[in-house]
Amino acid sequence: MKYIEWLRKWLDFYVKPTVKQRTFEQYEGIVRRQLIPRLGGYRLDALLPAVLQEFTAERCERYAANTVGGIVSVLKSSLKAAQRTGVIDREYTDSIRMPRAREKEVSCFSVEEQQKIERAVLKSGKDRLFGIVLCLYTGLRIGELMALQWADIDLRKGVLSVTKTCRDFWRGGRCVRLLDTPKTASSKRGIPVPKQLLPRLRAIGARSASPFVISGKAGEDISLRAYQKMFERFLAREGIPHRGFHALRHTFATRALECGMDVKTLSELLGHKNAAITLNRYVHSLLEHKREMMNKLGRLLRE
Repeated sequence: MKYIEWLRKWLDFYVKPTVKQRTFEQYEGIVRRQLIPRLGGYRLDALLPAVLQEFTAERCERYAANTVGGIVSVLKSSLKAAQRTGVIDREYTDSIRMPRAREKEVSCFSVEEQQKIERAVLKSGKDRLFGIVLCLYTGLRIGELMALQWADIDLRKGVLSVTKTCRDFWRGGRCVRLLDTPKTASSKRGIPVPKQLLPRLRAIGARSASPFVISGKAGEDISLRAYQKMFERFLAREGIPHRGFHALRHTFATRALECGMDVKTLSELLGHKNAAITLNRYVHSLLEHKREMMNKLGRLLRE
């Protein structure tokens, strides 16, 4: 039996009846996007240690460690189930060794590019574009931004509460936002909004026809993918080199460090599990600060 045949049976008869719909969708997505294209054509008994290790190493080159972990977890579950049910005599997923995860290079906008983005957004007069500026000054992930509702923002106190995230979901032939719990427990957080943004938020909220901060014309829903595409077109229109939407979050963190924010505070604002994650990811942003501190130290030198 080929792996693609087993994967379809496994999803239909072993996964779907036993897990929540959300979990099934995650498994099905990994099978469809990762396992079938690369391994689906193999016979089950040909999925030997070398094949599995090569597949895993390829994923590590392209994806973050957590993403690779999720892919390998589904791979292991499917093959262990095949062995338990007698479809194959032996499976080799325990031989998989996860290569050391490489921290992805952080890409952010320069100060000049950020200023250009902000001017263009404010000049456009399009309320839905203001989410770009909001991310530049709060560090929200795109899922958190698109799940943000007006009820989550205390405009009097100037505090934004991150209590949920969202993902795209096909319903009735169209892609809509599906609300979900935050990425991690530490992702639930309160973020003070810079006071300079509050008048604009109040104005947008007053004329909004949607419970969501980011919505389309007449308050219609916008999918995450549609908003990402809109961001890509926005950058192209302004002549700014392409970067993913997550670069806005990286830009926020970089500017915060450049302004002298301590790593512990930044870590809490970003919703990281601990400050070490923040420090490892944005250590490059501290170079100028380090240089400044070392130059101060150098002043002690007596000629």
